[in-house]
Amino acid sequence: MAYSVSEADPVVKYPESALRAFATDVLRTLGADDEEAAIVSDGVITASLWYHPGQGQGLEKLFRYERRIQAGGIVPAVDMRWEREAPAAALLDAASGFGYVAGHRAMKRAIEMARRTGIAMVGVRHSNHFGIAGYHALQAAEAGLVGWAFTNARSEMAPWGSATPVLGTNPWGIAVPRPDAAPILLDIALTMSGKGMMRWYERTGREMPVTWALTKDGRETTDPSQAMDGPMLPIGAYKGYGLSLVSDVLSGVMTGALFGLDVFQDEAKYDVGHTMIAIDPHLFLGKEAFEERLRTFIDQVLGAPPIDPGQPVRLPGDL
Repeated sequence: MAYSVSEADPVVKYPESALRAFATDVLRTLGADDEEAAIVSDGVITASLWYHPGQGQGLEKLFRYERRIQAGGIVPAVDMRWEREAPAAALLDAASGFGYVAGHRAMKRAIEMARRTGIAMVGVRHSNHFGIAGYHALQAAEAGLVGWAFTNARSEMAPWGSATPVLGTNPWGIAVPRPDAAPILLDIALTMSGKGMMRWYERTGREMPVTWALTKDGRETTDPSQAMDGPMLPIGAYKGYGLSLVSDVLSGVMTGALFGLDVFQDEAKYDVGHTMIAIDPHLFLGKEAFEERLRTFIDQVLGAPPIDPGQPVRLPGDL
């Protein structure tokens, strides 16, 4: 469904430069060093620029980061350590540092390795909320590589057939570079919606789609208040449940981070796990052939006649 901002959602606009300076100053005041303040502020400002009132990933995250720093769950200026390095793989111990910073450093290392080996994978453990998955995937696309970033998260999705949350929304970001155009950017949670979007509907007195979440005892509902303590529903029914489960295996179980019921529960120790993958898209056919084939494919997709002439076909990330 399409989302629109209503009159009930007032928007106050500020110059981007002022917000960047503000976010950077806040983070420095909280103890972040210059590199951390630059990375985290860029992340939250990027999320704000991708604005939607139900998104919950923008400047409002600064309040949560302050609370977690005070609780000891985020440790600014911490010494993150590289472990178990191989030619095309590595593991980063984030040591309870900023998730945005851990994700940035992990994708940077994946990019460096993929340029030598064609494909590389970096795991992260003992991390925190890493922001928008697409932000980290774009890091690779801006370097000319395909980027895939995913993470585990707080248990809000039930295993298929249950009403007890065990799995996270476990978002994915996948970015594909294009010549002379913005990357294709898929940025999704593996649930039909998130609690932030439900709270937005609750605040504005609207019914939510029945496909978003269940009540605590497993009943369907369109009332976000009744579903706030229930399980989120996965994308694609049982298929989204499977994707979430495998994502937690790769980002939580495999890296040594917490997983399932334990991850993202204690503000003093979230111990989130991430996985960053970088792929050289020219590995098999070369740069010229890949780019020409990608153009042809995109032309086919965008050339599909729209059902509604006022709503043209778009690529993931176009909005």
